Parts: sequence; structure tokens; C-alpha cells
Amino acid sequence: FFFKQKTAYEIPKRDWSSDVCSSDLKKAFEVGFERPAGTDEAGRGALFGPVMAAAVILDPLRPIKGLNDSKQLTASRREELEIEIKFAAICWAVAEVSAEEIDRINIYQASRVALRQAVLNLAPQPDFVFVDAMRLDLITPQLSLIHGDAICQSIAAASILAKVERDRRMQIYDQQFPGYNLGSNKGYGTPDHCEALERLGATHLHRKSYSPVAKVLPRQAEDVPRLF
Repeated sequence: FFFKQKTAYEIPKRDWSSDVCSSDLKKAFEVGFERPAGTDEAGRGALFGPVMAAAVILDPLRPIKGLNDSKQLTASRREELEIEIKFAAICWAVAEVSAEEIDRINIYQASRVALRQAVLNLAPQPDFVFVDAMRLDLITPQLSLIHGDAICQSIAAASILAKVERDRRMQIYDQQFPGYNLGSNKGYGTPDHCEALERLGATHLHRKSYSPVAKVLPRQAEDVPRLF
């Protein structure tokens, strides 16, 4: 697993009642939870590369304006918010599961593994976890919220960190695997990416269990001359 994290070990007592999320989160505070985390992932539908997950414990004493589902934000706004989240959050962590592991256990289970690892990488550990429409193998109490990234700010913050980290990785892979336009399509099954798969074959970082990749597997990109 790959992960990055920021930690803050001294946490003052705070009044969470006016918090950072939805009525569901406020109910969690009302029964005594002090360190709720939000989690989300990015890249489940991509044909290439890892699925990335993030976990965040926000600080209500440092509110962040403009948090929203990462898909509803521009790339530049996500990058601005990433900086704010990493600075203002009590702690955050990012983890990933590789394309190879995705092929072995399927994308749903790989997403659960990545999300769980992101939560476990947090320091201090949360005492409650909000998850976007999923259940994780954790002993920590948790609540699965449908469209959680749209209604819960801590999940929205996690979605931004996961998305920005994965997009940044795709920019690096774009240089390593020219011809697939990974910097622009982010590894998703866009027409240009599918055409490149037909023309160049699949790399070792493509998800071989995904249909558009599986059908070109007899041709490996490493055996095809580079066009760039």
C-alpha cells in the first residue's frame, strides 16, 4: 500500500454541535463521538492505474468554505481546496490499491481495502467513520451515506484529496506511457483511451479484468514501438 498522511496529536475539546456535515453527523456528536472521519475514493471506473482513497478528520475550529463532491468542482478549485484541507484538518491520509490487486479481488473489494487502509493510517484514529455508500471492515462505528460526498463535508474533503492525488499520479503516468492521453482522460474509458488501447495494447498498469482492456490483452504495449 502507498499512503501519505498529516497528523496532529493534540486535540482540544470542542463543541461539535454546529459542525461540518449533515444532521447525521450532528447526531453522532450528540452521543459522544469526538473524532469523526470522512472517507471516499477516486478511480473506481478507470481502466488504468490504482484506486485511490482518502480519509479526513476536519477541525470545526477551522471551517473550509466550498467543500463539495469533487466531481462538481473544477480541477483548479480541487487543487486549491486540497491545500486548505491538508492545512486545516486535524489529520488526513491517502492510500491506494494497485491495478493488479483490483484484478485479483475486484474493484468493489479493492475500494473497501483502500478506504480501510486510509482510515487506519490516520493519527489520531477516528472514533466514528462516515463512508460514501459502503461498509468497511473496521471495529470503529460507521455510517454509510448515499451520495455522502454531496451531503457530508468530511466525505467531500476526502473525495477531493483522493481525486487530486490520483489525477496527479495520472500526470506522471502520462509521461511514462505516452500515447494513452492519461493526463487528460485520467485513465478512464474515453474514446481516445480506447483507441489507444486498440492501437498500442495494454500496459502492465491497465486493469485486465475490465472489458476494454481484456479484449486487447494479446498485444502488450511493451512490445509495440512507441509513437512518441
